[in-house]
Amino acid sequence: MAEIAPEASFLKNGKLKTALLQHKALSKSGFSERMFGLLFSGLVYPQIWEDPDVDMAGMELAAGHRIITIGSGGCNMLAYLSRHPASIDVVDLNPHHIALNRLKLAAFRSLPAHADVVRLLAAEGRASNSKAFDTFVAPALDTATRRYWQKRTLNGRRRISVFDRNIYRTGLLGRFIAAGHLIARLHGVDLTEMAKTRSLREQRQFFEDRIAPLFDRPFVRWLTGRKSSLFGLGIPPQQYDELASLADEGSIAPVLRQRLEKLACHFPLRDNYFAWQAFARRYPQPHEGTLPTYLKPEHYRAIRDNADRVTVHHATFTELLSGKQAGTVDRYVLLDAQDWMNDRQLNELWAEISRTAAAGARVIFRTAAERSIIEGRLSPTIRDQWTYLEGRSQDLNLQDRSAIYGGFHIYVKKA
Repeated sequence: MAEIAPEASFLKNGKLKTALLQHKALSKSGFSERMFGLLFSGLVYPQIWEDPDVDMAGMELAAGHRIITIGSGGCNMLAYLSRHPASIDVVDLNPHHIALNRLKLAAFRSLPAHADVVRLLAAEGRASNSKAFDTFVAPALDTATRRYWQKRTLNGRRRISVFDRNIYRTGLLGRFIAAGHLIARLHGVDLTEMAKTRSLREQRQFFEDRIAPLFDRPFVRWLTGRKSSLFGLGIPPQQYDELASLADEGSIAPVLRQRLEKLACHFPLRDNYFAWQAFARRYPQPHEGTLPTYLKPEHYRAIRDNADRVTVHHATFTELLSGKQAGTVDRYVLLDAQDWMNDRQLNELWAEISRTAAAGARVIFRTAAERSIIEGRLSPTIRDQWTYLEGRSQDLNLQDRSAIYGGFHIYVKKA
């Protein structure tokens, strides 16, 4: 699932970023772009939807590396801390994601124990979480972030109270998953029953018998034939057409079926917290499965000790890089931000990446479609500085438990 792309259409300083707006406002394409930008102006991803274990393998992440990554839900940034990097710069233009990243970092720094962090960030139905925030986390936050979480919304509750319930059912992604469950129920399928399966064989049986037939239903095919139906997955209008071309049927239902099949059937449910969020809308209990990498007990001490090595910036990737000295960055994590960019933006970004990259630096990113988004679009001067690890990229893409992307890509700076 696509993440918050710094170069995408977010409100900053009261103005809509123009990167995504490539068509006239009154045109059909322009309307789709503006609707997409409007939906992405609020909280989108309480959980990042890229597999951090694949990220760290692709980066060959090691102690002392200097990383720049897009923030989104903040889960992967925290997982990277388990490898003791020298520094992590987090960038995002969505202020809700900025506040969430800073909250998660403060939770590790200030809560008394690992169990308290898990209770706040992974448990549901815990009314004590907002009290733990007031006692421990709030004093560790900067003023702006503390005010963000203490602000009361239209329902009269403070924003932090969402952690008393289940933050993962909120945001654009949470609502998209809820809509998927509703559509399935209207067709007689309870997706939460996937959580009752006990083997890969049972998972596949449930998918083939209950889930796969949904993609042949007329309403589902009609719905997935519209670009707006996938905004909740973070797939911008520009990428919908490329996905549709893979199906050759005027609907991307076959593509979605294929990727949901990977999520449901290719990894044991016990080991795939992405599947738990998709099908059960929560994280597993200890007897059911494992938590995200950053919440596993064996990584708690390293993340807590290294949390001060992270700086969260309300900026674009390119903007941040423009202030860096040459040769000072080792690893770049672009998520799927490039899916949103035009050729000019891609070349501006990669010009700064190439300038700031240290010897042997690595760039990783994902794409909604299978092919690398930069091939044939970067200037030869920039492209010739990088080696594409195509085979390794394909191998790791198969291991990505989030399963929703078409491609995972690794580029290495030449000597």
